[in-house]
Amino acid sequence: MQAVRRYWGFNTLRPLQEQAILAGLEGRDSLVVMPTGGGKSLCYQVPPLLAGRTDIVVSPLIALMKDQRDALQRCGYPAATMHSNMTSEELRASEAQLAAGTVRLLFVAPERLVMPRFLGMLERLDIRAFAIDEAHCISHWGHDFRPEYRHLAILKRRFPRASLHAYTATATQRVRQDIVEQLRLADPTILIGTFDRPNLVYRVIPRVDVYAQTLETVRRHARQAVIVYCISRRDTEAMAEWLVQNKIRAAHYHAGMESDDRRRTQDAFAEEKLDVIVATVAFGMGIDRGDVRSVIHAAMPKSLEHYQQETGRAGRDGLEAECVLFYSAADAIKWESLIDKGAENAAEPAEVSKAGRRLLRQMQAYAGTGVCRHRAISEHFGQSYPRDNCGACDICLDEAETVADATIIAQKILSCVARVEERFGAGHVIDVLRGGKTEMIQRWGHERLSTYGLLKEIDRKSLTNLVYQLIDQGLLDRNDGDLPTLKLNDASWQVLRGKRQVRLMKPATAGPKRTKAEAESWEGVDSGLFESLRGLRRDLAEKDRVPVYFIFGDVTLRELARIRPTTLTRFASIRGIGQTKLADYGKTFTEHIRSYCKAHGLEADQAGSDEALRRIPRRVTAAKRTALVLFAHGASIEDVMKAIDRARSTTMQYLVEYIAAECPQRIDRWVAPETYKLVAGAARRLGTTPLRPIFDALDGRIPYDTIRLVARHLDAVGAVEPTDKSPSSGR
Repeated sequence: MQAVRRYWGFNTLRPLQEQAILAGLEGRDSLVVMPTGGGKSLCYQVPPLLAGRTDIVVSPLIALMKDQRDALQRCGYPAATMHSNMTSEELRASEAQLAAGTVRLLFVAPERLVMPRFLGMLERLDIRAFAIDEAHCISHWGHDFRPEYRHLAILKRRFPRASLHAYTATATQRVRQDIVEQLRLADPTILIGTFDRPNLVYRVIPRVDVYAQTLETVRRHARQAVIVYCISRRDTEAMAEWLVQNKIRAAHYHAGMESDDRRRTQDAFAEEKLDVIVATVAFGMGIDRGDVRSVIHAAMPKSLEHYQQETGRAGRDGLEAECVLFYSAADAIKWESLIDKGAENAAEPAEVSKAGRRLLRQMQAYAGTGVCRHRAISEHFGQSYPRDNCGACDICLDEAETVADATIIAQKILSCVARVEERFGAGHVIDVLRGGKTEMIQRWGHERLSTYGLLKEIDRKSLTNLVYQLIDQGLLDRNDGDLPTLKLNDASWQVLRGKRQVRLMKPATAGPKRTKAEAESWEGVDSGLFESLRGLRRDLAEKDRVPVYFIFGDVTLRELARIRPTTLTRFASIRGIGQTKLADYGKTFTEHIRSYCKAHGLEADQAGSDEALRRIPRRVTAAKRTALVLFAHGASIEDVMKAIDRARSTTMQYLVEYIAAECPQRIDRWVAPETYKLVAGAARRLGTTPLRPIFDALDGRIPYDTIRLVARHLDAVGAVEPTDKSPSSGR
C-alpha cells in the first residue's frame, strides 16, 4: 500500500484490486471485469511500479491513452505513449526512455502493437506483461467489436514468457469466454466485479418533448458536468444548439468533426469551460473526468452493454449521479435500420444482424420493464441483486406515473388502426385520432370514421409516445418497409375485446426525489467552501494547463470541505492526496481553507468521522458508517447496538474493523484492562490466530468476541511477534 499511498493517495484498495495486482506481479494471465469507475486502471498501473519493469497497455483511443499518461505523470508516475499523432522526435524520445528502462507503462494502440518493427523492439526489451484495455472489443459477440483487436492473439506466440491481462467494464459470460479464447489466456485468474453501481440513480421516462425534457434535467445539475447522448450526428448538433440558446454552456461532439475541433471541445469540457457535452457514442472513452453528475440519453442506446458503459461515465468518483433515459419504441425502429445497413458491409451480415437485434431486444426489455433498474442491469450480466428496493431508480422511488384509463385509450388507438384497415402508418393514425384536417384524411374520407377526433385532448407528442408504447409491449405491430404501416395482432384483439388490461406510462409530473445516498454524501460538507475550492482548482488547472480533475476530484474536495484541514499533516490524511500533490498543492489549499473559514465563521480542522476513519473504505452501509462514527467518539457497544438496531455479533464485527483501521493505542472503552491483560498474555504465548487456543487457555472464562477484539488490537499495534507455533484449533 505504500506505493499506492505515495502516488495516488489511497489507503485502501477496492474489491478485487488486490487480486488483480497480485496476478500482474505473479505473471499469471487474468481477465478482470469491473464496472466503469471500479478502479481497473490501478490494477495494471501498480505491478510494473513494484516490479521495476516496463509493461505495455493496449488502448483503443489516442485521447484516452494521452489522458492516462498525463494523469500518471502528474502523480510522479513514469508513463509514456506511442501513437500516430506524435512527431518523429516525440516517438524517438519515447523509444529512448524504453531502452533506458525508465518507463513503467507504455500506452499503444492495437494497430501499432502488431507492427513487426514494434514487436521486434519489445522482444529485445524482454517485455513480461501486456494489459489489454477495453478487451470486449476483441469479441464478435460483444457490443463494440473491433477487428484490429483480433490480431492481439499474436502476443502469446511472440512473447511466451509474458502474461496477458484483459480488462473490460462490460462483458456477459459469452463475451468473457470469447476474450479468453481469442487472447489464448492460459489458466487465467478471472475476477468479476459487481456490475451494480449503487451511487447511480436510473430513470427511464417516456419521451414526449426531448428538448424540453433534456433542458429540465440539465438545469437540475447547474454548473455540473453532464453528458447527453444522441443517436445521430445531426441530433447532437441540434440538441447542443438548443441548450446554448437556453444559456447552457454546451457543445456537440461526434466522429464527423475535425480531430482538432473534437480535441478542443473535449479539453473545454475537461477544463470546466463547458458544462454539457452532447455527443454520439464517439465521446466518453477518451476522457477520465470523474465528476460527471448526470448522463442523459435523448434516445435509447442499441444494447444494455452500451447503456452500462455510457451511464458508467457518470459518478466515476463514487459520488451520486443521475442517469436519465428518454425512451420511445421509435428508437428501436431506427436502430434496426442502422443494424441492417451495418450488416450489409460486414463479413458475416446475417450473424451481425442477428446479434445486433438480440442486443436491441434486451435493451427494449430494460426500458419497458417495471422492475428495479439496478436489478435488471445486474441480472443481465449474470449477477443476482440482493435488495428488494434499491432506493435509487424511478421504480423503487415510486416516481413512475401511469396513464389514467390506459386500457380505454389503447382500445381507441387500436380501433382506429382497424378503421383505417391497417393500411397506414403511425402519423396518419394519430392525425385521425386528433381530428386533423390533413390532405390525406380528406382524400380517404377518414374524417367520417367513428374514431376521428376521439383523442383530440392529447397533444401529438404524447399520443405518439402512447402509440409506440403499444408497439413496444407487443400490443400493436409495425411492419418494415419504405412506408411502414400499423398492424393488429392477437394481443390487439384481446385488448379490443376487453380481455386484456393495458398499462401505459407518462412523464412524471412531480420532480425527481432526492435519494438517501445523495443526502448522506453531503452530510457535514460546507457547500460554499466546496464551490470555493472548485474555483481554486479551476484556477490552478488553468495555470498548470491541465484538466481540473488532474488536480483533485470532487470526492477529495468534498472531504476537504467537510474536514477543513489547515495543516499539511491533516491535509495529507485526506483520501486522494499523495506525496506529489501534497507537495504541489498542500500549502495553497490549506491557506485557502484557513482564509475561507475565518471569513465565514466556520470551524476549521474538524475531527469528524472521516478524519478518524480515513482508512475505512468509503462505500459502506449507513449502519456501519454510523457505528464507526460512534466508536470513534467512544460510544459503548450497547449504545451502538441500540443506535444501529443490529445484533451484538454484527456490532462487534464493526468494532473489530474500526480497531484494525484506526489502531487506537488503548481499547479499555470496550475491554476492561484486567481482561485485556489476561488475553494479551495468552496471545503472546500462543499467537493471535486461531482464537480457540486462547479461549481454552483461559478456561472459557472470556467470550470469543472479547478475545477477537484484543487479538485484532494486538495485531493492529504490532504487539505480538510472529510465532512459529501452529496450535490446533480444537486442543
